[in-house]
Amino acid sequence: MRQQLVIAAGGLAALALYGAIIASGAAVIRDRDGAAAPDFVLDTPDTATFEEPDKAVIAEPAAPPAADQEPAAKGARLPLRIVEPAFIAPPEESLAQPLERIAPRPALSDPAKKEMPSSVILQRPVALAAGLVQAGDRTVQLKDIEPERTEKICGSEGGNWPCGVVARTAFRNFLRGRALACEEIEEKADGTTTAMCTVGGENAAAWLVANGWALPLAGSALEAQAEAARTAGRGFYGNDPRDLDRAP
Repeated sequence: MRQQLVIAAGGLAALALYGAIIASGAAVIRDRDGAAAPDFVLDTPDTATFEEPDKAVIAEPAAPPAADQEPAAKGARLPLRIVEPAFIAPPEESLAQPLERIAPRPALSDPAKKEMPSSVILQRPVALAAGLVQAGDRTVQLKDIEPERTEKICGSEGGNWPCGVVARTAFRNFLRGRALACEEIEEKADGTTTAMCTVGGENAAAWLVANGWALPLAGSALEAQAEAARTAGRGFYGNDPRDLDRAP
Protein backbone atom coordinates (compact mmCIF):
# COMPACT_ATOMS: atom_id res chain seq x y z
CA MET A 1 0.00 0.00 0.00
CA ARG A 2 2.78 2.34 0.91
CA GLN A 3 4.50 1.58 -2.37
CA GLN A 4 1.41 2.54 -4.40
CA LEU A 5 1.15 5.89 -2.63
CA VAL A 6 4.77 6.66 -3.43
CA ILE A 7 4.18 5.89 -7.12
CA ALA A 8 1.04 8.07 -7.23
CA ALA A 9 2.80 10.97 -5.51
CA GLY A 10 5.71 10.74 -7.99
CA GLY A 11 3.31 10.85 -10.97
CA LEU A 12 1.53 13.92 -9.59
CA ALA A 13 4.86 15.64 -9.04
CA ALA A 14 5.92 14.89 -12.61
CA LEU A 15 2.67 16.34 -13.98
CA ALA A 16 3.10 19.48 -11.88
CA LEU A 17 6.67 19.93 -13.14
CA TYR A 18 5.56 19.46 -16.79
CA GLY A 19 2.83 22.09 -16.37
CA ALA A 20 5.30 24.54 -14.84
CA ILE A 21 7.68 24.07 -17.78
CA ILE A 22 4.89 24.74 -20.32
CA ALA A 23 3.74 27.87 -18.48
CA SER A 24 7.26 29.34 -18.31
CA GLY A 25 7.84 28.63 -22.03
CA ALA A 26 4.62 30.43 -23.00
CA ALA A 27 5.64 33.44 -20.91
CA VAL A 28 9.05 33.59 -22.63
CA ILE A 29 7.47 33.44 -26.10
CA ARG A 30 4.94 36.15 -25.22
CA ASP A 31 7.68 38.47 -23.92
CA ARG A 32 9.79 37.94 -27.08
CA ASP A 33 6.89 38.78 -29.48
CA GLY A 34 6.12 41.92 -27.56
CA ALA A 35 9.73 43.09 -27.77
CA ALA A 36 10.01 42.35 -31.53
CA ALA A 37 6.93 44.41 -32.53
CA PRO A 38 6.67 47.47 -30.29
CA ASP A 39 3.98 50.04 -30.85
CA PHE A 40 5.17 52.60 -33.46
CA VAL A 41 4.09 56.20 -33.00
CA LEU A 42 4.51 58.66 -35.91
CA ASP A 43 6.12 61.81 -34.68
CA THR A 44 4.81 64.72 -36.78
CA PRO A 45 6.39 68.14 -36.45
CA ASP A 46 4.34 71.04 -35.30
CA THR A 47 3.51 73.31 -38.27
CA ALA A 48 3.44 76.32 -36.00
CA THR A 49 7.24 76.14 -35.64
CA PHE A 50 7.80 76.88 -39.37
CA GLU A 51 7.83 80.45 -40.65
CA GLU A 52 6.21 81.32 -43.97
CA PRO A 53 8.83 82.71 -46.41
CA ASP A 54 8.48 86.17 -47.75
CA LYS A 55 6.79 86.26 -51.21
CA ALA A 56 9.30 88.82 -52.46
CA VAL A 57 12.19 86.48 -51.80
CA ILE A 58 12.99 83.80 -54.40
CA ALA A 59 15.61 81.11 -53.97
CA GLU A 60 18.47 81.19 -56.41
CA PRO A 61 20.82 78.22 -56.95
CA ALA A 62 24.12 78.81 -55.25
CA ALA A 63 27.25 79.12 -57.33
CA PRO A 64 29.60 76.14 -57.21
CA PRO A 65 32.20 76.46 -54.43
CA ALA A 66 35.69 77.54 -55.32
CA ALA A 67 38.56 75.14 -55.31
CA ASP A 68 39.79 76.43 -51.91
CA GLN A 69 36.34 76.37 -50.27
CA GLU A 70 34.67 73.52 -48.54
CA PRO A 71 31.36 72.31 -50.10
CA ALA A 72 28.17 73.27 -48.28
CA ALA A 73 26.89 70.80 -45.78
CA LYS A 74 24.04 68.55 -46.88
CA GLY A 75 20.68 70.08 -45.95
CA ALA A 76 22.01 73.65 -45.67
CA ARG A 77 19.72 76.39 -47.00
CA LEU A 78 20.61 78.00 -50.32
CA PRO A 79 21.40 81.72 -50.41
CA LEU A 80 18.54 83.99 -51.40
CA ARG A 81 18.36 87.10 -53.52
CA ILE A 82 15.72 89.77 -54.01
CA VAL A 83 14.20 89.97 -57.48
CA GLU A 84 14.92 93.27 -59.23
CA PRO A 85 12.19 94.16 -61.78
CA ALA A 86 14.62 96.45 -63.60
CA PHE A 87 16.82 93.46 -64.45
CA ILE A 88 14.06 91.20 -65.81
CA ALA A 89 11.85 93.75 -67.54
CA PRO A 90 11.27 93.22 -71.33
CA PRO A 91 13.31 95.39 -73.75
CA GLU A 92 11.96 98.66 -74.95
CA GLU A 93 9.91 98.66 -78.15
CA SER A 94 12.38 101.01 -79.83
CA LEU A 95 15.18 98.48 -79.33
CA ALA A 96 13.29 95.43 -80.64
CA GLN A 97 13.79 95.12 -84.42
CA PRO A 98 12.46 92.42 -86.80
CA LEU A 99 14.87 89.78 -88.07
CA GLU A 100 16.59 90.54 -91.38
CA ARG A 101 17.86 87.91 -93.81
CA ILE A 102 21.30 88.72 -95.20
CA ALA A 103 23.10 87.18 -98.14
CA PRO A 104 25.55 84.37 -97.37
CA ARG A 105 29.24 85.14 -97.46
CA PRO A 106 31.20 84.03 -100.52
CA ALA A 107 32.97 80.69 -100.43
CA LEU A 108 36.47 80.75 -98.98
CA SER A 109 37.76 78.54 -101.79
CA ASP A 110 36.66 77.55 -105.28
CA PRO A 111 34.55 74.39 -105.44
CA ALA A 112 36.43 71.35 -106.64
CA LYS A 113 35.89 70.72 -110.32
CA LYS A 114 34.75 67.27 -111.34
CA GLU A 115 37.46 65.67 -113.42
CA MET A 116 36.37 63.40 -116.25
CA PRO A 117 38.17 60.06 -116.50
CA SER A 118 40.49 59.54 -119.45
CA SER A 119 38.81 56.22 -120.32
CA VAL A 120 35.85 54.20 -119.15
CA ILE A 121 34.29 50.82 -119.85
CA LEU A 122 30.51 50.85 -120.30
CA GLN A 123 29.14 47.46 -119.31
CA ARG A 124 25.90 46.24 -120.94
CA PRO A 125 25.21 49.46 -122.88
CA VAL A 126 21.70 50.16 -124.18
CA ALA A 127 21.27 52.00 -127.49
CA LEU A 128 18.84 54.89 -127.05
CA ALA A 129 19.36 55.93 -130.66
CA ALA A 130 21.91 55.41 -133.41
CA GLY A 131 25.10 56.74 -131.76
CA LEU A 132 23.59 57.39 -128.31
CA VAL A 133 24.15 54.79 -125.56
CA GLN A 134 23.37 54.56 -121.88
CA ALA A 135 25.02 52.36 -119.24
CA GLY A 136 23.82 52.78 -115.66
CA ASP A 137 23.57 56.50 -114.91
CA ARG A 138 25.96 57.51 -117.72
CA THR A 139 24.78 58.58 -121.20
CA VAL A 140 27.36 58.99 -123.97
CA GLN A 141 27.05 60.37 -127.52
CA LEU A 142 29.58 58.93 -129.98
CA LYS A 143 32.07 61.42 -131.38
CA ASP A 144 32.39 62.53 -135.02
CA ILE A 145 28.70 61.84 -135.82
CA GLU A 146 25.58 63.93 -135.45
CA PRO A 147 23.02 62.96 -132.78
CA GLU A 148 20.30 60.94 -134.48
CA ARG A 149 16.61 60.96 -133.56
CA THR A 150 14.48 57.85 -133.45
CA GLU A 151 11.61 59.90 -134.93
CA LYS A 152 13.51 60.40 -138.19
CA ILE A 153 11.52 59.46 -141.32
CA CYS A 154 13.16 58.59 -144.62
CA GLY A 155 11.39 58.63 -147.98
CA SER A 156 12.15 56.99 -151.30
CA GLU A 157 10.33 55.58 -154.28
CA GLY A 158 8.86 52.89 -152.07
CA GLY A 159 7.33 55.41 -149.63
CA ASN A 160 8.21 56.71 -146.20
CA TRP A 161 9.63 54.48 -143.50
CA PRO A 162 10.86 55.04 -139.87
CA CYS A 163 14.56 54.98 -140.57
CA GLY A 164 15.40 56.39 -137.10
CA VAL A 165 13.86 53.37 -135.37
CA VAL A 166 15.44 50.97 -137.86
CA ALA A 167 18.85 52.62 -137.30
CA ARG A 168 18.50 52.16 -133.53
CA THR A 169 17.61 48.49 -134.02
CA ALA A 170 20.63 47.99 -136.28
CA PHE A 171 22.87 49.64 -133.68
CA ARG A 172 21.47 47.39 -130.92
CA ASN A 173 22.15 44.33 -133.05
CA PHE A 174 25.71 45.57 -133.54
CA LEU A 175 26.28 46.02 -129.80
CA ARG A 176 24.60 42.75 -128.73
CA GLY A 177 25.19 43.69 -125.08
CA ARG A 178 28.96 43.90 -125.55
CA ALA A 179 30.98 46.38 -123.47
CA LEU A 180 31.99 49.73 -124.94
CA ALA A 181 35.56 50.95 -124.38
CA CYS A 182 35.36 54.76 -124.50
CA GLU A 183 38.21 57.30 -124.67
CA GLU A 184 38.58 61.03 -125.35
CA ILE A 185 35.68 61.71 -122.99
CA GLU A 186 34.51 65.32 -123.18
CA GLU A 187 31.80 67.16 -121.26
CA LYS A 188 29.96 69.66 -123.47
CA ALA A 189 28.46 72.96 -122.30
CA ASP A 190 24.91 71.64 -122.78
CA GLY A 191 25.58 68.79 -120.32
CA THR A 192 26.06 65.99 -122.86
CA THR A 193 29.08 63.69 -122.80
CA THR A 194 30.84 62.68 -125.99
CA ALA A 195 33.48 59.99 -126.40
CA MET A 196 35.20 57.81 -128.99
CA CYS A 197 34.01 54.26 -128.28
CA THR A 198 35.02 50.91 -129.71
CA VAL A 199 33.38 47.48 -129.58
CA GLY A 200 35.76 44.57 -129.94
CA GLY A 201 38.38 46.93 -131.35
CA GLU A 202 36.01 48.41 -134.00
CA ASN A 203 35.03 52.08 -133.93
CA ALA A 204 31.27 52.19 -133.29
CA ALA A 205 30.78 55.59 -134.96
CA ALA A 206 32.67 54.45 -138.07
CA TRP A 207 30.49 51.34 -138.28
CA LEU A 208 27.29 53.44 -138.17
CA VAL A 209 28.53 55.83 -140.87
CA ALA A 210 29.81 53.02 -143.11
CA ASN A 211 26.42 51.29 -142.99
CA GLY A 212 24.50 54.54 -143.58
CA TRP A 213 22.92 54.72 -140.08
CA ALA A 214 24.60 57.97 -139.01
CA LEU A 215 25.71 61.26 -140.56
CA PRO A 216 29.30 62.40 -139.91
CA LEU A 217 30.16 65.86 -138.64
CA ALA A 218 31.51 68.32 -141.16
CA GLY A 219 35.28 68.01 -141.52
CA SER A 220 35.54 64.63 -139.79
CA ALA A 221 37.53 61.71 -141.17
CA LEU A 222 34.29 59.73 -141.64
CA GLU A 223 32.99 61.79 -144.57
CA ALA A 224 34.57 59.43 -147.10
CA GLN A 225 32.77 56.43 -145.56
CA ALA A 226 29.50 58.38 -145.62
CA GLU A 227 29.93 59.08 -149.34
CA ALA A 228 30.57 55.37 -149.98
CA ALA A 229 27.37 54.45 -148.08
CA ARG A 230 25.38 57.01 -150.09
CA THR A 231 26.69 55.62 -153.35
CA ALA A 232 25.87 52.04 -152.31
CA GLY A 233 22.40 53.04 -151.06
CA ARG A 234 22.89 51.76 -147.51
CA GLY A 235 20.94 52.79 -144.45
CA PHE A 236 19.28 56.19 -144.75
CA TYR A 237 20.23 56.37 -148.45
CA GLY A 238 18.38 53.20 -149.44
CA ASN A 239 14.94 51.68 -149.17
CA ASP A 240 13.16 50.19 -146.20
CA PRO A 241 15.15 47.06 -145.28
CA ARG A 242 12.05 45.57 -143.64
CA ASP A 243 10.31 45.23 -147.04
CA LEU A 244 10.76 41.53 -147.76
CA ASP A 245 9.16 41.83 -151.19
CA ARG A 246 11.92 44.10 -152.40
CA ALA A 247 14.97 42.44 -153.91
CA PRO A 248 18.12 43.11 -151.88
